[in-house]
Amino acid sequence: MKVCKFGGTSLANAVQIEKVIKIIQSDPERRCIVVSAPGKRNSQDKKITDLLHELPRNYGINRKYSDATLVTIKDRYFEIAGDLGIRIDLESEFDEIERSFYSGCSLDYLISRGEYLSGKIVSTALGYDFVDPADCIFFNNQGRCVKSFSHFKPKFSGRKIVVPGFYGSMPDGSIKTFSRGGSDITGAIVASAVGAEVYENWTDVSGLLMTDPKIVSRPKKIEIVTYRELRELSYMGASVFHEEATFPVQKAGIKINIRNTDNPNHPGTFVVPENGFQKGENIITGIAGRKDFSVITVEKKMMNQEVGFVRIILTVLEENNISFEHIPSGIDTVSIIIDNQQLSGKLEKVKTQIRDRCQPDKIESCPGMAMIAVVGRAMAYTPGVAAKVFTALSKEGINIRMINQGSSEISIIIGVENGDYENAIRAIYGAFVE
Repeated sequence: MKVCKFGGTSLANAVQIEKVIKIIQSDPERRCIVVSAPGKRNSQDKKITDLLHELPRNYGINRKYSDATLVTIKDRYFEIAGDLGIRIDLESEFDEIERSFYSGCSLDYLISRGEYLSGKIVSTALGYDFVDPADCIFFNNQGRCVKSFSHFKPKFSGRKIVVPGFYGSMPDGSIKTFSRGGSDITGAIVASAVGAEVYENWTDVSGLLMTDPKIVSRPKKIEIVTYRELRELSYMGASVFHEEATFPVQKAGIKINIRNTDNPNHPGTFVVPENGFQKGENIITGIAGRKDFSVITVEKKMMNQEVGFVRIILTVLEENNISFEHIPSGIDTVSIIIDNQQLSGKLEKVKTQIRDRCQPDKIESCPGMAMIAVVGRAMAYTPGVAAKVFTALSKEGINIRMINQGSSEISIIIGVENGDYENAIRAIYGAFVE
């Protein structure tokens, strides 16, 4: 049995949904379908989820809808249903959404309706049963998903079903959403719950590429990648698959197959368990990265002899609800790498608190750093990989501001200036591939 998740581009309009229906009907093993909200139809268009975010006007103050946005959303769904030629009472669905909104529903409920309505349309078009994830995917009071598979199995019981992605419910019954792209997680939960052989993730690319095609022209495709490699690449910016979605299927040993709705005959990329190093594999599997990090550097003589010094810094971050990416350190210095969004409006407060509690000799911050991950399971078995990376960057005159390699040795993470980001990726790709 296969669980299939279809992304927003695969469901953007009736033409795309007809492709989805053909894909599903071409294989009787595709019995559990997870759907996203409709995505962009063209580069000027907006995703339904983005429109739903825009829908409340003065949310929480006078609870008003943005009427023009509501009309746009309604038109999209009515157009899809009309072009598919299906009979579905969307008017009643929108009436219920409006009633819930004016009765004080949460923003999570509102933005989850994109997937909910998408699920209603696709289940009607396929003739499959509709299963609301609010009845079988649960979060605890801390907002963490409790993957209650036992609650899901009775909903399936061998039926053909469509499940909206992206959300579940809290203990009080209210709707709770995953982070953006969370339909991937829903698909992984469903695949694990029903014991699928394969979790097919259908999107708008034919699997994973070794790096960003906007930076490197026509990069090579990745045929096979391990769960850990995919997580590293996804976390560092490869946006095809949500980094948290690997956990449910990895634990169950279910393969992931990333496929292209517009090119269904292409085998795509398979995500598999660890299989060690096979001779003849590429030394690196992929390169991914993100811009806009800041470095807070704290310097103090004999810092290494002060018990709890770094703990105090991390406590300051925790109190300000800030997560960090990396902590490279020396004898007298420690640097904290933080995403700029985490620091928004908090930087000076954080520096002041660290200064007051740690009494450092110097504390400074530097914005504008990009992080690049070079990932590959073969790296641990191949001498000279780091030297090859650094030589490639040196030849391009790129200054390396940070280096970090985990104990697993499947990735090397490098910090460079934002302005050097694209050139750095091209240099590394060229050194290993071209």
